[in-house]
Amino acid sequence: MEKIGVFTSGGDSPGMNAAIRAVVRTAIKSGLIPYGIYHGYKGLIEGEIKEMNTHDVSNILQLGGTILRSARSKEFRTPEGRAKAYRQLKKHGITGLIAIGGDGTMAGAKVFANEYPDIRIVGLPGTIDNDLAGTDFTIGYDTAINTAMEAVDKIKDTANAFDRLFFIEVMGRDSGFIALRVGIATGAEAVLVPETRTNIDELVRKLRTFAKRRKNAAIVIVAEGDDAGGAYEIARKVKERGFEKYEIRVSTLGHIQRGGSPTCMDRMLAGRLGMEAVKALKDGVSGVLVGKKCKEIVYTPFEKAVKDPKKLNPLLLDIVDMLA
Repeated sequence: MEKIGVFTSGGDSPGMNAAIRAVVRTAIKSGLIPYGIYHGYKGLIEGEIKEMNTHDVSNILQLGGTILRSARSKEFRTPEGRAKAYRQLKKHGITGLIAIGGDGTMAGAKVFANEYPDIRIVGLPGTIDNDLAGTDFTIGYDTAINTAMEAVDKIKDTANAFDRLFFIEVMGRDSGFIALRVGIATGAEAVLVPETRTNIDELVRKLRTFAKRRKNAAIVIVAEGDDAGGAYEIARKVKERGFEKYEIRVSTLGHIQRGGSPTCMDRMLAGRLGMEAVKALKDGVSGVLVGKKCKEIVYTPFEKAVKDPKKLNPLLLDIVDMLA
């Protein structure tokens, strides 16, 4: 029987466990032997590899995080590190790999697939950032935006009670997908994202316009990678310009966006993609990200998934301004 391995790498995202469960159970029912690789590429190099059965993935659908743990590996970025990983796979007789993670994980998978073509490898998009090409949504994104939305709703309650302007920072070092959807869903007065340049003077002008309309509070959603700085830095710059209508406060949502029980949408997506990844390996497919676009399963070469990140829909930016 053929052996395949599955691992999670990089930043964790809600729904990774559902994907692991789908991979393991589909593999067993397809006549394959699944192995779990702990701590991502680091564990692959060090041989943290264990055969998995159906019981190992029981009752994990609702869990955040990843039962296989995660890590970032500098060693895997070297030819010597990847050679060690290859030897571990040969030692365990594993001929196929399923990598669950974001752009860094797929970049590593691309290099490994090119260097060792006898090991088939496919990827699953597990990241809250939703920035991978080849899929409409990534595993974990829906949970993250709902978690952030609920937190912003709560902050708005206290903002309204005290006539405050809140700058709320969400995750998104290189992409504004979380910030943009959360901003629209919570009725934010402004959303600042890495994809567009932030003009502080224009932001202050906009906020003063809202103040003149007698809005008793305001919310600005800031993606952590915005070019003007994080939420604290932007709040400082606004305050320097003599903004007096509101008390200014800052809140950073941080890693709560990564945790928590995955939503129904993320569980469904993870289950479907996990099953399809096993099918892809059985069919001899390698070097691709398995995603879902327009309700159809699609394969996107690692090269394109990594080098051609998904673009923000400019219409969504217009919606923020129109509805503020």
